[in-house]
Amino acid sequence: MPKPLTQATGRRKESVARVRLRDGGGQVTLNGRPLERYFPSMATRLRVMEPLQITQTQGRYDVEATLEGGGTTGQADALRLGIARALIDLDPELRPTLKKAGMLTRDARIVERKKYGLRKARRAPQYTKR
Repeated sequence: MPKPLTQATGRRKESVARVRLRDGGGQVTLNGRPLERYFPSMATRLRVMEPLQITQTQGRYDVEATLEGGGTTGQADALRLGIARALIDLDPELRPTLKKAGMLTRDARIVERKKYGLRKARRAPQYTKR
């Protein structure tokens, strides 16, 4: 397997995506599986491939990624950020295009911790009058 051109990391909630871009025909491999098998939902696949579509580099690079933690949405968004960062590492002129599309913003929202005396982070126990 050829040496990766670049490596980048994307994060979202509890998910971490380590992305490697190689010269190739546009194959996407996630944890050793093709994109279609890892993300069966078409909407999720489109979201993941968005940075490549915006920069018109879809068939130019092979994407190989290792995804850990979180759920489907978190992993997809982490992968999307990782791909965008890797593309900028290869070609800094793509930065304004990706920045304008909002691909470079790390979504800092995480799950709020549960507080004592409450059922969830903010949900109080049901009040009984009598």
